[in-house]
This record gives sequence, C-alpha cells and structure tokens, in this order.
Amino acid sequence: MTDRASTFVTEDTAMPQRVATCSCRQLMLRTTEEPLRVSICHCNACQRRTGSVFGVQARFRESAVVIRGNATAYVRHGDTGGSATFHFCPVCGATVYYRLDSVEGLVGVPVGAFSNANFPAPTVSVFEECMHPWVALPDDIEHIA
Repeated sequence: MTDRASTFVTEDTAMPQRVATCSCRQLMLRTTEEPLRVSICHCNACQRRTGSVFGVQARFRESAVVIRGNATAYVRHGDTGGSATFHFCPVCGATVYYRLDSVEGLVGVPVGAFSNANFPAPTVSVFEECMHPWVALPDDIEHIA
C-alpha cells in the first residue's frame, strides 16, 4: 500500500483499490470497487460537518471495504427523520466514513478523504434548497429533492 491516498492496482489482482485516510493517517479505509454513487449534498449539516458549502461523498458496498485504525462515532439525526453515524479520527478529527440507517450494507466516504483528483465526478445533487446561490453544478447531474 502507498502512504498516500490514491488509486492503485495490486500485484495479485487487476481490481482497482482506493484508500481514504484521515489527516494524520491513523484511520484508513480501503475499497476494492468503483463507487456505486458519488453525490453532492448541500444540506446545512454537511456544510457544518465539512466546513464548506457542500459535502461530496461516495458510496461503496460494505463487503468491498476494509477499515483500519481507531474511530470515534457521532450519530446525527437528520431533519427528515433518519440518522447517520459518522466515524472520525479521535486524533485529528477528520471524518473518514459514515453509515446511513436507511441504507444497509453501504458505507459512505467523503471524497476528499481519498485525496485523488481523478476520483469520479458526482452524478447526484441533493438538498439543493440549501445550496449557495453562486454554486454552479454540472449540466448532466441528477437533481433529487
């Protein structure tokens, strides 16, 4: 494995792997598949969690994910009634993955944790009612209310 979050191919398989890490690299997630979905979320909670105007996350099947390191969990109850459990590094505080109670068997990963400029672009945009007016989205993105 590399010490930098990246896409690489193992010697024994042609399966692509991606590695996501926290800022201090104590907490790591590796996946062996392409994301099922990459989305932009404009909700106020994602804005607070990321310190930015939206969050970008990718979803993977849990069976294709390996997690190493220690994590602290925070459960956030959403405005729509569901909850998400965010797992972050207790040392540096960076969120590396999360699970939604409404979507079993999937793991969400903030795309920034991969530190890879070649990561697939988002195809879905949600909670656009909270979107900052200066944000411009790709023309071909799906809008989910």
